[in-house]
Amino acid sequence: MKDPIARKIVLAYSGGLDTSIILKWLKTDYGAEEVIAFCGDVGQGEELDGLEEKALGTGASKCYVRDLREEFVRDFVFPACRANALYEGQYLLGTSLARPVLAKHLVGIAREEGADAVAHGATGKGNDQVRFELTTMALDKTLRTVAPWRIWGPKSRTELMEYAASHSIPVPVTAEKPYSTDRNLLHISFEGGILEDPWNEPKEDMFLLTRAPEKAPDRPRYLEIAFEGGDAVALDGERLGPAALLARLNEVAGENAVGRVDIVESRFVGMKSRGVYETPGGTVLWFAHRNMETLTLDREIMALKDSLAPRYAAMVYNGFWYAPEREALQGLIDGTQKPVTGTVRLKLYKGGMWCVGRKSPHSLYDPEIATFERDEVYDQADATGFIRLNGLRLRTLLRRGEG
Repeated sequence: MKDPIARKIVLAYSGGLDTSIILKWLKTDYGAEEVIAFCGDVGQGEELDGLEEKALGTGASKCYVRDLREEFVRDFVFPACRANALYEGQYLLGTSLARPVLAKHLVGIAREEGADAVAHGATGKGNDQVRFELTTMALDKTLRTVAPWRIWGPKSRTELMEYAASHSIPVPVTAEKPYSTDRNLLHISFEGGILEDPWNEPKEDMFLLTRAPEKAPDRPRYLEIAFEGGDAVALDGERLGPAALLARLNEVAGENAVGRVDIVESRFVGMKSRGVYETPGGTVLWFAHRNMETLTLDREIMALKDSLAPRYAAMVYNGFWYAPEREALQGLIDGTQKPVTGTVRLKLYKGGMWCVGRKSPHSLYDPEIATFERDEVYDQADATGFIRLNGLRLRTLLRRGEG
């Protein structure tokens, strides 16, 4: 049985190709009586200019634009950084972390407006459809989700561009730059177009946040990041809020060519996808946090966190931010972070990044124990028994083989 038409819909709206057309399509083709546009500002910058006017001109009855930058970094980016979360060892989850905060407010506005459905512009091949819809399911048991890419006629972005032209809808995608982008304070992603061939090198004029290494300054840039309880709180001695700190790191790291990643990743729906990402500030932040932990966390705590980090990253990537397993894991991780307090000094140079100093009031590094000079606290003869006990099972195995 076909689902009844949703009469009042709140659309997650970006003003890009897909959602610009979806807004028109929901009114003219799908049959919705009212469509309300919602855009969360998570750091898109100039992409938001004229957004409300465009949404209203395309058929929206209202357009909400909410500043979510501080919430995004504080409540989503920082927790993932505390977890050292990297998907498949490379991806810093820029889009994955933005979707749950956007979906949270999408659901909130739908409740405020008395809407019976929400809608998004994610395709039926991607991860974002899962992220939006799992978050909606976790936060509201009554709202339906309309996913146009899974039910309408167009099957390609080329057809969408033709639809936009026929309805005089201005869109940012052109034949010269046909790739899809997603921007927030943590990253910019690029997919599609010329990038669909994983052998093609991205064109230099595509990048927006980072310089090419050969165009970066010829002198290294030193910076100091201060942490309190696992979160960055200051840069070069200046205390900054989460959003301001990440924005400043984006500038510094981008200027020094840090933060480009070109990967082929495994989407949750089962296919491989090539993505190019610029994550300058996030790359520095993750690296600095890890180096702060090496000084302040016990070896076994670090090993436990390292074993759980890939699972945490997969949960976030696959859309399970509000699932009980992610929340439980976050509690364990956060419980390890109190001593992760101090300052890390980094050196950036033409795309390279090195930790060249770290200090903490909770440091576990004791120079009296680690020194190669004479000391009074470590008896080197103790190592003999330690090694013999650890070698006992190896000697036992060897004897069994000799028999």
